[in-house]
Amino acid sequence: MKRRFFPLAASALLLALSGTAVVAQTKWDLAAAYPATNFHSVNLQQFADDIDKTTAGKLKITVHANASLFKAPEIKRAVQGGQAQAGEIIFANFQNEWQIYGADGLPFLADSYDESTKLYQAQKPLIEKKLAEQGMRLLYAVAWPPQGIYTKKPLTSAADLKGVKWRAYSPSTSRIAELVGAQPVTVQAAELSQALATGVVEATMTSGATGVDSKLYEHLKYYYDTQAWLPKNAVLVNKEAFDKLDKPTQDAVLKAAADAEARGLAASKKVNVDTLEKLKANGMQVVTPSPQLKADLKKVGDTMLKEWLEKAGSEGKALMDAFGKS
Repeated sequence: MKRRFFPLAASALLLALSGTAVVAQTKWDLAAAYPATNFHSVNLQQFADDIDKTTAGKLKITVHANASLFKAPEIKRAVQGGQAQAGEIIFANFQNEWQIYGADGLPFLADSYDESTKLYQAQKPLIEKKLAEQGMRLLYAVAWPPQGIYTKKPLTSAADLKGVKWRAYSPSTSRIAELVGAQPVTVQAAELSQALATGVVEATMTSGATGVDSKLYEHLKYYYDTQAWLPKNAVLVNKEAFDKLDKPTQDAVLKAAADAEARGLAASKKVNVDTLEKLKANGMQVVTPSPQLKADLKKVGDTMLKEWLEKAGSEGKALMDAFGKS
C-alpha cells in the first residue's frame, strides 16, 4: 500500500505544479487585417516572437493575420471590448469616429517619410489620450509606403476618373472619389483581389505594398506614383489586459514595441522601393503623374484639409499648429 501511495502523491504534486505553470503563462490574441506575408504582418510576428523570447514564454501572443479573427473595421472595437487583447488597425479607417485619427489620410499633407514622422509626433499625444479614454493603449505605429493610383486606363487628369468604380477603404479615400467624380465602393484589403476580378472595382488608391499583396497587376495596367499620403497602421492593446501583466512583462512589451516601430519604418522604406520594381516586373506601367493630374489632386487635397479642419475644430487646429512647427 505504501509503495502505491508515494507515486500517487508525487503525481498529485506534479499535477498541482503543472497547473501553476499554466496559470503563470498569459496568452494574447492579436487581430490583424493584412496577409501574413505583408511587411506589417511580418513585423507583428517578430514583435510577438521578441516578447515570447524576452519573457521566456511567460507572455505568448498569437498573431491572426488576413482578417482571420476580425475584419479590419471590427478590430478596434474588439480590442476595446476585450474580445482580442491586441490588434492592428489603420488609423484612417476611424476618421468618422474622431477626426484626428484621419489626419494621416489627408492627401498631400504629409507626403514623405520625414513629413509622416513629424505628423505622427504631433498626433501621438492626442491619440494616446483618446485611446486611454477608450480603455486602450498605443504600442507602436508604422507608416505604409506612399499612396498612388492604380487604374485600368491611362490618366492625364482627374477628369479621366469620372464614373470609375473606385475602391475606398476609409472616409478619406471615399471623399477623394467623390471629389474627382468617381464611384466609391468600400472594399477592404482582404477582398480586393476578388472585387477586381469580378469588376466591382476598376481603380484604387493604395501603396505599392498592397499592389503586390493583392496582385493588382493581374487586373490593372497603370500605377501613378502620386505619393499622396502615408497612412499609419497602429498596434493597440486592451489597457486592462496590459495592466494585468507584471512590471517586467510590461517592460518587455514596451521594449519590443519600440523595436517594432523602428524596424517597421525601415521595412516600409525598403518595401516602397522593392514593390515598385515588382509591379514593373509583372508588367504594370509605373508612371509619374502629369502636371495636370498633380494639380487636380492638389486641389482635392486642399479641399479635404479645409473640410477636415472644420470638422476637427480646436483639436485639429492644435494638431496642424504642432505639425507646422515641427
